[in-house]
Amino acid sequence: MILDAFRLDGKVACVTGAATGLGRAMAEALAEAGADVAIVGRKTDLGDTAAAIRALGRRALPIREDVAADGAPERIVTRILEGLGAFHILVNAAGITLRAPALEFSADAWDEVLRVNARAVFLLSQAAARHFAAQIWGRIINVASMLSFQGGILCCAYAASKGALAQLTKALANEWAARGIAVNAIAPGYFATRLTRPILDDPEREPQIRERIPAGRWGEPEDLKGATVFLASDASAYVHGAIIPVDGGWLAR
Repeated sequence: MILDAFRLDGKVACVTGAATGLGRAMAEALAEAGADVAIVGRKTDLGDTAAAIRALGRRALPIREDVAADGAPERIVTRILEGLGAFHILVNAAGITLRAPALEFSADAWDEVLRVNARAVFLLSQAAARHFAAQIWGRIINVASMLSFQGGILCCAYAASKGALAQLTKALANEWAARGIAVNAIAPGYFATRLTRPILDDPEREPQIRERIPAGRWGEPEDLKGATVFLASDASAYVHGAIIPVDGGWLAR
């Protein structure tokens, strides 16, 4: 039965940036589908996300780690295997943005955004894939962006990092599909989260954006749950290198 293909019973997932917003919703979606979930965060308390996962009858493993720190990918994979006994699904949801005009954007700010949004994603995916390849099954879901396709305004480093993430998704899919590892990405449109708070609070930009979304509203984190479970499950077994927009129709305009 097709609905059985969406079940994640017996699977162990890891979601970075899982304390709040999109990462938390994705972690909860995986638990709702039957997976146990390791949740990774750097600063924000992970207790609420862990409690939500456990309330669903699934195991939660909070991991306090900066995904971009030296040695973090190996430490995270080791903690998952020791704490949950297996590892099947990685969701790279951690990300940052720094906003400033390109003429004023500093080299340090540029390096920090690319360090978290691109370099850390590659290294953690690499560490996970070494384990996935040995078991000939794995799912990697990257969180891309509308700015994987568009340039944006006042966010040159973020746009560059998300463009790189889209190409990384395709490159890794090409190399790892034959090893049983599916690498895909979700590209959220404009979602109401902490990361987009400056735009939500902008009295000029916010109405301009909302009026351009065919669905007529900003996305809520729960809107990502369906795509997350699909890409994490056997229902997407022949999907490799895809970047799926979840954007209320933004790119269709």
